[in-house]
Amino acid sequence: MSGATIYILRCSDGSYYTGITRRSVEERLSEHALGLHEGYTFTRRPVTLVHAERYERIDEAIAAERRIKGWSRAKKEAYIRGDFEMLTTLSCRRSKPEP
Repeated sequence: MSGATIYILRCSDGSYYTGITRRSVEERLSEHALGLHEGYTFTRRPVTLVHAERYERIDEAIAAERRIKGWSRAKKEAYIRGDFEMLTTLSCRRSKPEP
């Protein structure tokens, strides 16, 4: 299996889009910017690349993309900044109150 890159784009409306590509990130970013594919970013252009991370194994990249897509905005922003202490804090699950 060959690798892949996950990437995070900041859209014009301030939202984040997380994707994966086996090609160069620059090529994929260009496709988003030109609106070549209808989808989430199509109506939210322009987009800006804010994070990219290469994985040697495609299955690891897919798992990372799915995990990041489920994160809160605050957690994504900590990840983009490389603030791993905050990322850990945001990852702690709050216990449910007793009934």
